[in-house]
Amino acid sequence: MNILESMVIPLLEWYRDNARDLPWRRTRDPYAILLSEVMLQQTRVAAVIGYYHRFLAAAPTPADLAGLKEDALMKLWQGLGYYSRARNLQKAAKMVTDEFSGVFPSTYKELLSLPGVGEYTAGAVASIAFGQPVAAVDGNVLRVVTRLTADDSDITKPDTRRRIAAALEAVMPLEAPGRFNQALMELGATVCLPNGAPLCDRCPLADFCKAGQAQDFSFPKKPPKKPRKIEERPVFLLFHEGKVALRRRPPRGLLAGLYEYPDSLEGIFHSKPEFVGSAVHIFTHKEWHMSAYATDSLDGVLPEGWLWAGLDDWHHTYSIPSAFSAFAPYVEGRLLYSGGH
Repeated sequence: MNILESMVIPLLEWYRDNARDLPWRRTRDPYAILLSEVMLQQTRVAAVIGYYHRFLAAAPTPADLAGLKEDALMKLWQGLGYYSRARNLQKAAKMVTDEFSGVFPSTYKELLSLPGVGEYTAGAVASIAFGQPVAAVDGNVLRVVTRLTADDSDITKPDTRRRIAAALEAVMPLEAPGRFNQALMELGATVCLPNGAPLCDRCPLADFCKAGQAQDFSFPKKPPKKPRKIEERPVFLLFHEGKVALRRRPPRGLLAGLYEYPDSLEGIFHSKPEFVGSAVHIFTHKEWHMSAYATDSLDGVLPEGWLWAGLDDWHHTYSIPSAFSAFAPYVEGRLLYSGGH
């Protein structure tokens, strides 16, 4: 019996006794499971729970999501980042509604055809919602498996992930593929932690873990990251009669279609700007080093495509990326003080 075969029973027993009570684990609705899996990409569980409940309250079915206006969709997603996830979710919902006649696709191959759904997400939904014996290999699973087996293959290569998926499917219990996948993910998320800090004394697989026995937690292996590009960015908080100026970003590229504070006041008749603070926001491949300046428009005239947002619209209508969240208290204070609405 190999290591992966040996882990199945102790892993499932551990999961039965230690699984966190998370809202998406209380349903077999494929739409809700897809939503949770997409939200959890690049985002902590604690941050997702509130968004998950609010999103399902606003769009409880694929048809509801398909019919959401873009500003409403972006406002629901505001703060989660990686906004293309929300747009792809809506595209997937439209495809379910239009091409699958409102019936959620139930096979791995069909799920892969949905916009924004890759091998991991398709495997998670297929196994959890429909009981299909398909692996769901995310970063947590890769860490658990490569440490168990001391596999030093480059996990950024698709061949490595597919080989590990095939190995897991060979030992997956056919009566519980969803629980098996979730157990592996849970172990990686709560016990077999990254950055050389696993909680081996709590691990049900410690007796046959090669990395644990060797005290070598350098797994999984991947090439070093390239340094992020640093961009110095001014941020102008422009006010007029209880409102703040916003402009919409281009429909493609970073933070596409979201609203931002301008980085230039060229052509604006304004008072002398006052420095109000600085902040750094880290994206995957770049960093914004921002310096914010507040000023007032003297005539209320804005360039084409810009708009004035009062407090209610600033809160509830226009989706402003979390990159600018450091300046939100100042903006809110100004709008409250001036009675903006």
